[in-house]
This record gives sequence, C-alpha cells and structure tokens, in this order.
Amino acid sequence: MKKALIPASQQPSRGNLVTRRRFVGVLAVGLASVRSSRSLAETRISTPRQTEGPFYPDRLPLDRDNDLLRVGERTATARGRETHLRGRIVGVDGAPLSGALVEIWQVDANGVYLHSADRHARRDAGFQGYGRYLTDASGEYFFRTIKPVPYPGRTPHIHFKVTPVSRATFTTQCYVQGEPLNARDAVLNSIGDPAARALLIVPFVPVSESPASVLNARFDIVLA
Repeated sequence: MKKALIPASQQPSRGNLVTRRRFVGVLAVGLASVRSSRSLAETRISTPRQTEGPFYPDRLPLDRDNDLLRVGERTATARGRETHLRGRIVGVDGAPLSGALVEIWQVDANGVYLHSADRHARRDAGFQGYGRYLTDASGEYFFRTIKPVPYPGRTPHIHFKVTPVSRATFTTQCYVQGEPLNARDAVLNSIGDPAARALLIVPFVPVSESPASVLNARFDIVLA
C-alpha cells in the first residue's frame, strides 16, 4: 500500500491537512477506545507543560501524515511494537478543540530521533519519526506509531506539540505507565506534584483481538 508524498516546501494549511492513509482513520474509528483511569478530558485538569527538547526534527520529512510505520512508498515498515495512539484535545471547560494541529515525534526502535545531531546509533529508515494530524469536530486525533523505547538518559516518551486555532502552541510529553525508568527520568520528575505528573503517564494496552500484539494508548490533553 502506497502513501502519497507532500513536497518538503509545501506547508499544508489547516483546511487541507488531513491523513492521506484513510485506513488509518478507519482503524481509529473501528477499534475500541482505551481510556486511562485518569482521563484528562474527564478530569479537566490542565495538562502539564514539558520541554520541546533539542530533537524536534531539523528537517521535516516529505511524509508527514499520521502513519509513522511506513515512509512514503516504501514497502518496509518500521521496527518496534505497533501502537495506536489516540486522544482528545479539549479546553478546561470540556469543549473540544477542533482543527487543532497535533504533532508528535519520537525515537525509533534504535533510540534515534529524526534529527541530524542524533547520531549515537543507526536510524531505522523505515520509521517516519514525525507525524501530524488535525483534530476532528470532537477534538480527536489518531496516530499509528511504535511503543516508545528508552535511550541514554531518558525514559520512553513521545513528544507532543499542539497548535489550536487562535491559541498559542503547547508542548508536552507522554510516558508509558509501569515503565521502571520513569522514577529516574529528570524531565518527567521536574513536575513536583505527583498527581500532575501522573497525568502524563498512560497505559499501553494490548489489543486482545490483534494477532500481532498491537497496543492501544490514549493520551488526552486539556489546555488552559
């Protein structure tokens, strides 16, 4: 199955930025949603901010859709455990923020970012490393990616950047529930309030009917 490429110079507008792999959207609707025990959209507690970090891609890939497991028209898929990551972007009043640009980026299965300065290991060319999605009318987003892995100095995490319509950009990070390295991660533990810190940690749950042990994860974001 092929993916359409977007020229690197073309920055899609909010009006035409949609996923180009329709099957990914179908997966998002067809699979049962997995909600954490403390869904941010339900508690309406503002999501803690986190640093963008030094490895936001310094050159965005041609392929920027919400399927990070396949790059362009290549047949090879990324190494790592397939994860369906979804959530809602809402305000503290619970109102969904539709048309918000959601960007994610993370290391590949070798612990390498899509960034020219990250060269401590060979990067998996089959992993897109970065994706974007415009939220729908209910504030929902969806990505097909891999379960994050650790790299020297950091616990597994996924970076998020959210740019709502007529609002400032918000950055944070999503972490894996039950990961032992969480207790020693300096960025995560820079959030002094344990309750606030827990809002960034979500379960990655196996899809019972999936023979390939696909994971579901839900990370809702509440913006003040």
